[in-house]
Order: sequence, then C-alpha cells, then structure tokens
Amino acid sequence: MTPAGDDNSTEDSKKPGPPPTGGGPEQPSDDQANGGADQVSAIAAAAAEAKAAAADAARAAQLADKSADEADESAEQATGAAQQADVSADEADESADEAETSAGVARESASVARKSAQEADTDDNIAGQLLMDERHPDEGMGRPGPPLRRSNPFVFGFFAALGVLVAWGLWNALGQAKSVLILLVVSMFIAVGLNPLVEWFMRRGLKRGLSVGVVFILMILAVSGVGFAIVPVVTDQINGLIKNAPDWLDLLTKSKTLNELNDRYQFIQKAQDYIQDPALAQRAFGGILGVGKVVANALFSGFTILILTLYFLASLPTVKRAAYSLVPASRRKRVSILGDEVLGRVGGYVSGQFLVALCAGFFMFVFLEIVGLNQYAVALAIVVMFTAFIPMVGGLIGVVLVAAIGFTDGLWIGVACLAYGIIYQQIENYIVAPRIMRRAVNIPGAVTVIAALLGGALLGVVGALLAIPTAAAVLLIIREVWVRKADES
Repeated sequence: MTPAGDDNSTEDSKKPGPPPTGGGPEQPSDDQANGGADQVSAIAAAAAEAKAAAADAARAAQLADKSADEADESAEQATGAAQQADVSADEADESADEAETSAGVARESASVARKSAQEADTDDNIAGQLLMDERHPDEGMGRPGPPLRRSNPFVFGFFAALGVLVAWGLWNALGQAKSVLILLVVSMFIAVGLNPLVEWFMRRGLKRGLSVGVVFILMILAVSGVGFAIVPVVTDQINGLIKNAPDWLDLLTKSKTLNELNDRYQFIQKAQDYIQDPALAQRAFGGILGVGKVVANALFSGFTILILTLYFLASLPTVKRAAYSLVPASRRKRVSILGDEVLGRVGGYVSGQFLVALCAGFFMFVFLEIVGLNQYAVALAIVVMFTAFIPMVGGLIGVVLVAAIGFTDGLWIGVACLAYGIIYQQIENYIVAPRIMRRAVNIPGAVTVIAALLGGALLGVVGALLAIPTAAAVLLIIREVWVRKADES
C-alpha cells in the first residue's frame, strides 16, 4: 500500500508549481528512482495477496453457504419427522378414544338389555298378578291362575314328547324306505367305481356322454354274458338231479343199513305220506309264488340299479358341484379337494377289487380246465369272480360252490376243488390283494376286518361291500382334518 505522504506528493506533483528558477530543469537522482520502483513492487505483491485472500474468503463463504443449506434441510426433515410423530400420536389417541367409546356403548347396550329383561320379567309378574287379582264373574268358580311359561315342566314335557314322536316317525319312514336307499347307495357306488373308466375314455378324446354310453353298454354286455354263462350250468345241474333221482332211490332201497333204519323209524313211509299230502300242492304252489316273487324283485332291483347307475354316472360332475356349493365359500376349496380324493379312493377300490376278482376267476378257469370240469369252467369262473367282490367271505362262498359242483362229478375232483380254493384264498389274502389294494385304499388290516363285520351286520352283503371304501374315506377325513387340527393346536 502507498503511504499518505506519497499520495500527497503525487497530488502535489500533478499541480502546476512555480516556475523553476535558475538556468535549466531539475533531474531526479538515482536513489529516488530505486526507491520508487521498490514501492511499486511492494504495492503489486500486496495486491496479489489481497486477491488471493479474497478468493479464499469467497470459497469459504460458498462452503459456509452450503453448510448452512444442509443444516436448514436437516432442520426441515427433523421438523417433518416431529410433525409425523405428532400426527401418529394424535391418531393413536383418537383410536384409543374410539375404543373407549365403543366399550362404553357396549356396556350401555348390555345395561339396556338387562334393564329390558328385568322390565319384561316385571311386566310378566304384574300381568300374572293382575290376572290373579281379577275376580271371575262367577264367585264360585274361583280365580284363574297365571299363564303357563315355556319353562313349565308340563309345556317342556309336551314339546319333548312331540319331538320324540316326530323322530320316531322319521326313523320308521327311513326303515320302510331302506330298500330304496340301499338301491341308491349301490347305484352311486357303482357309478363312482365306473367313473375312472369313463374318464379314461374321455382322455382318449370322447365326450362324457359318449364315454358314459360306451361304459354302460359294456356293463350290460358283461351282465348278459354272465347270465348266459350261468343259466345253462344251473339247468344242467337241475336236469342231472332229476335224471339221477331214481338211481339214488334204488341205491337207498338196496342198502342194508338204510333198510334197517327204515324198519325202525319208517322214514320212507313218512316221506311217501308227506308227498301224498293234499296240502303239499298248496305249500308248493305258495313256495313257487314266493320264488317267483323273489325273482321278480331281483329283476326289478337290477333294472333299477342299472338306470340309477346310468343317471349318476352321467350327472356325477353336476352332483359334485351341487354338493360342494352347499359348503361355505371359505371352506369350499378344501372340501372339494377332500371330496374328490374320497371319490378317487372309492373308484380305486372298485378298480382294484375288479382286478382281484379277475385274477380269481382266471386262475379258477385254468384249474377247472386241468381237473376236467371244462363244461362248467366258464360259468364257475364267473361265479367265483362275482363272489370275490364280497369282502372276507366271498372267496369262501365261491370255493363252496365250486366244490359242490366238483363232488357231483367225482369225490376226488370235489376234494381237489376244495383244496385249491383254500390254498388260493390264502395266496389272494396275503399276496395278490395287498399288492393291488396298497395304492387304492391304504388302510390297516384290522380296520378292514372290523369295517367288513360292521357293514355286514348293518346292511348284509351290501354293507360288507361298501364297508372298506367307507372306512378308507373316514380314515382320510380323520387324517386330513382331525389330526391336522390336533397338530396345529
């Protein structure tokens, strides 16, 4: 910087001074020139330092401004968070107030309900008292008593007895409709069992109606084939019995032991008297009518089962949707899954039992061809196949029938049929049936026996036939519903 004295000297130098005196102009000395240059250099250095200081100050000011802006933003964010916290606290306070208000309203409603109940009881008491206080026009009849309440033992007993009578009437109605209900259950069972075959045809490109028609025609052909195969055998056996009856009678009369027994007990004379009895014709006619009635009922039941099976088989998807629609929407999906699984188990049981019966019939046919009963082989194989559908006792029934036919042809043939039936029954119970049924219905053996016994005791052969798939369905529901709820609790 330049001193004040120098500024004054500069200004004085610019002003016009007095004219020089003397001979010529006055020249500056060397020392004065060097001093002026040093002053200029110092001034320039000072100016540079001032500019650098000014630049540093400007940068510092910019940094300070940024820091101030950031501080303002942080302060605004903190203010917003504080405001949000205040709003949340206000909302929480409002929710608490509303909850308290709702609780107060509920308490008031309960109080009002209690008061209303008390007032109703009071009104009933007042009404009863007024009725008691009113005097009857005829003084001799006395005062009427209070009205009977629903809690009165007489009223309760009357309605309870009425409910028991209605329940008893419904039970009797179900008992009278038992035969029809059995036909419905058997038809539904057969339809569910044939449904996998219908779906197999549908997977091959056929529509459901056409698939149902094909399956129904195959079923009719199978039943007709069984009838045509069994009827000739039964006819031959009856004709053989009639033809051999005189020979057997001669054998009986020629037997010494039987003659001695006849002399003692006179059973031949008793038999002749029984045959010559006039009432025998009437009893025989009644028996023939009874047999005809049984045959007619059997034919009617078979025809009804065929028609109902066709209906259920054609409308099975519609029936399932209608049944599932009765379930609440929140549980409909799970119920539909369990229902489809149950129907699949039933269909699998029928298919597996059909394979077991087919194996029994095939091996019986081969055995009868080997032992020489080839004229009865097809019919007896079909009989064994049908009796194999009956759980537990079906195989025994088939063995007894085959052995009976075998004994009519020869003693050793009957013994061979009986031995074969017993051996094959063990093989079927422990090897064939478990391997086939393991995938269809996975239930323990004890449950199978118990279910078959209970089903046979309740509904006879039909109950034994339906017992195993029913037990499988019940076990599935218990495992998927009851056990899962117990595990989650």
